Amino acid sequence: MISGLLTALGLVFVIEGLLYALAPSRLRAMMQMMQQLSDDQLRIGGVAAMAAGVAIVWLVRAVLS
Repeated sequence: MISGLLTALGLVFVIEGLLYALAPSRLRAMMQMMQQLSDDQLRIGGVAAMAAGVAIVWLVRAVLS
């Protein structure tokens, strides 16, 4: 279980690092746009991202099991 968690955390860092390495100007622009969003809009986006992540993990585990 801990190895799976550490693998997932490592993949998060890889994906985030790719964003910084491949499109730094777009990332800056996205951060500026995010500053204009309300806390509620950011919260809804966070909850939606978490739900999508849970759904993806659930589907992958269901298909590969």
